[in-house]
Amino acid sequence: MPRIAVARLWFEGNSFTPVPTGLEAFLSREWVEGDEALARYAGTATEIGAVAAFLAARPDWSATILRCASAQPGGPMEDAVLQAWLDDVLPPLRAGGFDGVYLSLHGACVTESDPEADLTILRAIRAAIGPETPLTASFDFHADMAEEVAQLLDGASAYRSYPHTDMDIAGARALAMLERRILGGPRMHGAVAKLPFVLHSFHMRSAAPGSEGGPMAEVWAMANELEEGSVCEAFPFGGFAWGDSPHARPCGMAWAAEPEAARAAAARIAQAIEARRPRFAVSLPGPEEGLARALAGPPGLVALLDPADNPFSGGIADTPGLLRVLLENPPGIPTVFAFLHDPATVQAAQAAGEGGTLSRPLGGRVTEAFGPPVPFTGTVERLTDGRFVNEGPMERGSPVDLGPTAVLRAGPLRIIVTSRKEAAVDPAFFALHGIDLGETRLMANKGKNHFRAAFAERCSLIVECDCPGPASLDLAALPFRHVPESYRR
Repeated sequence: MPRIAVARLWFEGNSFTPVPTGLEAFLSREWVEGDEALARYAGTATEIGAVAAFLAARPDWSATILRCASAQPGGPMEDAVLQAWLDDVLPPLRAGGFDGVYLSLHGACVTESDPEADLTILRAIRAAIGPETPLTASFDFHADMAEEVAQLLDGASAYRSYPHTDMDIAGARALAMLERRILGGPRMHGAVAKLPFVLHSFHMRSAAPGSEGGPMAEVWAMANELEEGSVCEAFPFGGFAWGDSPHARPCGMAWAAEPEAARAAAARIAQAIEARRPRFAVSLPGPEEGLARALAGPPGLVALLDPADNPFSGGIADTPGLLRVLLENPPGIPTVFAFLHDPATVQAAQAAGEGGTLSRPLGGRVTEAFGPPVPFTGTVERLTDGRFVNEGPMERGSPVDLGPTAVLRAGPLRIIVTSRKEAAVDPAFFALHGIDLGETRLMANKGKNHFRAAFAERCSLIVECDCPGPASLDLAALPFRHVPESYRR
């Protein structure tokens, strides 16, 4: 009976977000192990959901589910959180008895003192299990992948969609590689081919080439064609520039039975990205012009996105730029603003009660570096417990806990305020708050590409605008420490 170990640490760190990510962010989202982890994610479109399906199809296999942890992207992880995770995972791995190990990682984890935390994790786990125990991992497409990873692992996979609707598929591919190795298959050789520049992720969607997908969709399609002969896995990484990791550059990765084939495939992918580099450039209107474009859009639900404060890019859900424009230039149509992360305002709304009046500044709570708070006076329309289950397609079936929330209203403008920071990218987020999207004309959302997974077909128009924020469009203006200036030109 083959026996495997499974562990997970999924976190994307934005080095320009002013608030570090502590243990509470993981406890409120995912900090589980053992049967609890399998029960929670069975049937979901997640990596641990893939583990549950893998085991269900192989009753003669057993798995020890070690610490599984994730938090929404945010400021650098507190060092103590990484140490707590390692303290849970490493002792059982050192004790041995496993035929193989599977890891679900993000690849762009940074801590307060470690800008390459995923590499630190892989080195520690390889040291714990020794050189012969098979070790595979799955990664987010935005991983800041170090070349050394190809020597530490026996196989890897990555998301091949953006928005990331194939988390479970990536996990299943990594598990399949682990299974082949455990059952006596040939050792796979990995290769990483890095490029000497960083890219922002605004124009990396995976829709079909020639549509909204753009250049990265073409790279994915080309990489898929490389999977023949001895090459079993080939895929790009876009990188996560805002992590400010020494490895924050796009690259190709490939796995093959012969090292030369892996190196050649990885290089082909990197060359394909480099050839399309000019097409990744994006220019966005300011919030005033973005609002005007949205209001001039076709009938139906129109979305106005603020990518610079997107929680999935490490945003703080607190920057006031777009909200200020909406309050100073009321659209006069049914509008929802999603969202602000502000526990104190939720508490004030609870004190006022549904139907009560609330007058207080909004936004700029964490820092005024991206603009001062905006004055607000309105009513408390709705209070909730903040719990719902994702409808998908992203993380379909996964539970979400926003903590207590409030819906504030000023005329036709509704503002959703939460106690915990979880991106508003699922229809259930709005249903929880009594928002009928069929009756809503304008949705202002702190989001970017992941928003499109559930809403591209629901919206008649999606407009992105450029506001100040920790994931802003202008990379050259950010205070990088680990990415050389020459890579940011």
